[in-house]
Amino acid sequence: MDSVTIRQRLDALIIERGDDYASLSRLLGRNPTYVQQFVKRGVPRRLSEDDRRKLAAHYGIAERLLGGPDDHAGRAVMARPDLATGGDYVLIPQFDIGASAGNGLEPGAESPLATLAFQSTWVRSVASGRPEALSVIQVEGDSMLPTLADGDNILVDTDDRERLRDGIYVLRTDDALLVKRLSVNPATKRLTIRSDNDAYPSWDDCDPGGVAVIGRVVWVGRRLA
Repeated sequence: MDSVTIRQRLDALIIERGDDYASLSRLLGRNPTYVQQFVKRGVPRRLSEDDRRKLAAHYGIAERLLGGPDDHAGRAVMARPDLATGGDYVLIPQFDIGASAGNGLEPGAESPLATLAFQSTWVRSVASGRPEALSVIQVEGDSMLPTLADGDNILVDTDDRERLRDGIYVLRTDDALLVKRLSVNPATKRLTIRSDNDAYPSWDDCDPGGVAVIGRVVWVGRRLA
């Protein structure tokens, strides 16, 4: 894989996650301009094995996408033990269930498909509390376009389901999971449940007590075409 493709991919990931060059450089233990020089100028020409491994764990991607050997392609993405135990990262399970069908996110409902590493400071900035209350699942279908697309990975905070407010949530109905946008009437506290795609129906004036909320969606990641 050529250096230009790797640099473009890394730059797209940085923009998608909302990172910046300086903070990512500090993550690698480098000077603040290191990542910017690599992305914009191609200096150094290749990422070191250690830098590549840290970046792959940070973004939850295979090392081969950043220039690693092809034999890494089939492995589940895992954080390095020294990173995980050092407190820089938290490990979050990715479940093989979709946001329109499945058994839910409660512990024991499913075995994780993989474990993804997220920077602990970033997790604290987007989630309400405990990292162990977070799970990654995949969106199925187009009911939330253009906000969420089929195949997107979403990070769900199961601790954030009591204090409902306007936002995107994962709900359970019978044996299915739905990802929908909730709006709260400030006067009556009744809910409107809707899809961002206008081709799908909405439900107005819903009793919050009759809605089984699994958790709030706090992040989305998608594969670049």
